[in-house]
Amino acid sequence: MRIWHGDLRSLRFSGPTVLTIGNFDGVHLGHQALVRVLQDEAAAYTPAARIALLTFDPHPLAVLQPHLPLRLLTSPQERLRLLEPLGLDLGVIQPFDMDFASLTPHQFMTVLVEHLELARLVTGPDFALGRGRSGNIDVLRALGAELGYDVSVIEPYASDGGEIRSHQIRQCLLSGAVTDARQMLGRPYSIAGTVEEGARRGRIIGVPTANLRPDLQRLIPADGVYATWAFLPHSCTDRPRASVTNVGVRPTVDGRQRRIETHLLDFPVAGESGDLYGQKMTVSFVARLRDEQRFDGLDALVAQIRRDISIARSLLREESSIPNFISGG
Repeated sequence: MRIWHGDLRSLRFSGPTVLTIGNFDGVHLGHQALVRVLQDEAAAYTPAARIALLTFDPHPLAVLQPHLPLRLLTSPQERLRLLEPLGLDLGVIQPFDMDFASLTPHQFMTVLVEHLELARLVTGPDFALGRGRSGNIDVLRALGAELGYDVSVIEPYASDGGEIRSHQIRQCLLSGAVTDARQMLGRPYSIAGTVEEGARRGRIIGVPTANLRPDLQRLIPADGVYATWAFLPHSCTDRPRASVTNVGVRPTVDGRQRRIETHLLDFPVAGESGDLYGQKMTVSFVARLRDEQRFDGLDALVAQIRRDISIARSLLREESSIPNFISGG
């Protein structure tokens, strides 16, 4: 897959191109189903058709409604890497600003036809683009007759609980329901970041932790203790590590700053230094074990941590599959 991170108006991509457009934050099962439909639409159009996806950076809401809080499930690069196995030929990360937001539907679609050789646009029934979202399906079809492309509208993907949306996944994570989020994503929710130095209290009590600093815009699940997988891309093994992660302020030691602290089980192995400072790490949330709580002293805290580790080890041992990681955020 070719990735273009820049203005579409500087790109030349030979088609014919079957395209879908959206934010695709989280790359949930509905997003994955849409991209699979692209394959069918491309094959139905012509064997020579190329498959492409257009997403935006920053998220349009951050530009159009900057007063609203926005926490992302994935970076644009992660979205494309997660979707790459589904057969994309081109992934475009379009810079989004007020200039781009001001394009009329006619201007927007003209860019797609001239620079991607757009042949077919595939989207859902509520899709709209252009200034003020004025380019709805009817407008886009009328423009297609003029500019020479087709529009295919597909029904949204629905699971047993109904249509899946990124907003639902965010709400699940903010309440700590990581298993519900996993069902909609088709994989555990993951956060990538850099390991930074902390107070080293974990090492003092015999349970060393890696303090993860994620991207500032990344959504962090609710405070609590979780069974997790951790992946270190530059370690001597490429397999994820069973781990326990605490999200919160560490009330037993009067902590005030919210942190993500991960204890890697059976780490380090032979050949590893155990020094993770400055390294990239990805943490994948499998199950919530309990709320974060204050204990009557360090002994009670350590005893509970040992119980958490035992439960997490058992849960992760029963995992039928280990997630694929997109490291580096």
